[in-house]
Amino acid sequence: MRSPAAGRQFLGHARILAGRLAPLLAAIALTFAGVAGVYSPVRQAAASTGGESPQRIVAIGGAVTEILYALGLGGQIVGVDTTSLYPVEALKTKVNIGYFRAFSAEGVLSLNPSIVIASDGAGPPDAIKLLKDAGVTFETLPNDFSAQGVVQKIQIIGRLVRADEKAARLSKAVAAGFRDLNARSTAVRKRVRALLVLTLQNGRPLVAGRGTAGDAMIKLAGGVNVADDFTGYKQMNDEAIVAAAPDVVVMMESGGHPTASEVFSLPEFALTPAAARHRLVLMDGLSLLGFGPRTPQAASELLSAFYPASDAKP
Repeated sequence: MRSPAAGRQFLGHARILAGRLAPLLAAIALTFAGVAGVYSPVRQAAASTGGESPQRIVAIGGAVTEILYALGLGGQIVGVDTTSLYPVEALKTKVNIGYFRAFSAEGVLSLNPSIVIASDGAGPPDAIKLLKDAGVTFETLPNDFSAQGVVQKIQIIGRLVRADEKAARLSKAVAAGFRDLNARSTAVRKRVRALLVLTLQNGRPLVAGRGTAGDAMIKLAGGVNVADDFTGYKQMNDEAIVAAAPDVVVMMESGGHPTASEVFSLPEFALTPAAARHRLVLMDGLSLLGFGPRTPQAASELLSAFYPASDAKP
């Protein structure tokens, strides 16, 4: 059995040894921490999300997907719907769960998502109920076709995916774009009368009425929607289009889209002021109607198409 003096001597040596080893042990710990940071993608991803594991996100709705990519979170998306056309890599590299109004709950569940974020109108309701019953976090974003609505959508998604700071920066940039757009739009003196045609179904135009994304875009671009006497998207007959007298027709740009000559040869458009000047504007559908981060740019492009340099300046 050690004497008290021997014990004190032993403890003294131990303290000296520990003091000498402390820097070495700290260096070893830092070395292994560095190695772990380099070779552990999970650790790196967790660090980028505030120390939490990366999420497995299913995005349902083109604007949702676009916002997530704009926030730099494309790597955390595991599934998208068929309307997620931008960026183009989304549908090329992510699992396609189907059309956002008719997606498969089983397909979503197979991706083991930590959260599903959907645009309003996604469904069917039974599929949403099944996901929620299975314990999946399912969040629906409101459809607000306005500048404030786009900014709010970005902020909501930022909170849901733990990217508040990035969302704040993105929403600030988007809000600035809308302010610039508003300055141009409010300067317009003589506003063009526009008709937005969603599709030509069996030769009958399906047009954007009041309260639609198309109606909102026409107004953001400084135009007047000639189909604002009804709500939603509806078919418009020949007499109504001639009576509405649009100065310009706006359509979705897609493969095999009609030319101005083809559109204005149709009886319903032939007698309009738009036909007299062959004023047909073709734009990418998602940028035009998606109400995502590119909306200020899309509305600005539409404004420029409404008021070209050859016309009186707005």
